[in-house]
Amino acid sequence: MKAMTPDEPPSPAQPLSGVRVLDLSRVLAGPWCTQTLADLGADVVKVERPPGPGTPGGDDTRGWGPPFLKDSAGSDTAEAAYYLGANRNKRSITVDIAHPEGQALVRRMALQSDVFVENYKVGDMARYGLDWASLHALNPRLVYCSITGFGQTGPYRERAGYDYAVQGMGGLMSVTGPSRAEIADDASGGGPQKVGVAVADLFTGMYACTAILAALRHAQASGCGQSIDMALLDTQVAMLANLGANYLVTGVAPQRIGNAHQNIVPYQVFEVSDGHMILAVGNDTQFAKFCDVAEQPQIAADARFTRNADRVRHRAILVPMLAALLKAQPRAVWLAALEAAKVPCGPINDLAEVFADPQVQQRDMVVSVPHVLAGNVRLVASPIKMSLTPVQYRSAPPLLGEHTDAVLREFGLADADIAALRTARAI
Repeated sequence: MKAMTPDEPPSPAQPLSGVRVLDLSRVLAGPWCTQTLADLGADVVKVERPPGPGTPGGDDTRGWGPPFLKDSAGSDTAEAAYYLGANRNKRSITVDIAHPEGQALVRRMALQSDVFVENYKVGDMARYGLDWASLHALNPRLVYCSITGFGQTGPYRERAGYDYAVQGMGGLMSVTGPSRAEIADDASGGGPQKVGVAVADLFTGMYACTAILAALRHAQASGCGQSIDMALLDTQVAMLANLGANYLVTGVAPQRIGNAHQNIVPYQVFEVSDGHMILAVGNDTQFAKFCDVAEQPQIAADARFTRNADRVRHRAILVPMLAALLKAQPRAVWLAALEAAKVPCGPINDLAEVFADPQVQQRDMVVSVPHVLAGNVRLVASPIKMSLTPVQYRSAPPLLGEHTDAVLREFGLADADIAALRTARAI
């Protein structure tokens, strides 16, 4: 585990040092995008709702628990683990954008920012005078990224968009879950399933990050910012990848196939004598090696199975044969023999096993960051490894409004101005 310590020597300047991001996004897609920008050195100011009567304020995910972060005495704080997972390296301020003075404050900040990210419903930002057209007129260099469920155009543009619904609408759930044959064999039933994490949100956040970086480069070269229209549904359709291409080529919609692969055989989960493992044969040479390890070379020599295309066509014959072979030995025996033969395979780890894995540990995929309430908080690290400008973990996910006064002073407000905004409940 990599720890951030105050006495570490300063690292080289990060690639986005000097870039200021005004982040009005909440929940996951937007915060995932801006956390990546922050990891790369951008100064991300997270603008959140102030607490009010009957509402805690802030990003909704602060309360999406348990689990919650424990303080130094072992008691729950108000910081949910969900929130912690997408908001490091940011500074939090509270601004009521429904308040005229709050809107004016955000416009003032946008004038001095490089990037503006929001994920409000279509039309909300225009009502507040914080839409692309309004802010572009003030700051022509501003890169403005809107993230919504369905985009700024089209018949669904005014609908609220949620990852779960988009996984269904965008086709992912139609190809995720047990096959019809597996359902028929299983008295417990089954059917379409969502992916275990919110992949439509996460992919949209990453696509948004890529688009912002491209738009920043264009703005630096041309002096002109632009708007970015990111939609969860668009992203979900795009990330169908080979399955989307399969349909467009054939006109036949791919069906659920459980833990198998639509285009490669054998490439799926198999039961072994003491559990399950993954066999991921990617080419004909690897299949022949697998058959040698299993002491069944005649299977690879069978014309029905020699080439992958034939194995796919004869999947229903081949897979039960392999399943019977694999059940004869425990997982550790198979993994050792197949890894020695360079046949792709692997275990199915729970998260305790993931974070105990020596490869994950060697790659520093957990980072410990000082936290004002907990002393330290462990976070999943960024997967980005850069040789000259590495990711830096400057700060833990901020408390609600933790940096309001300090940030507003940086934007030129005097203490008396800040006090007046607080009295007016604009911040």
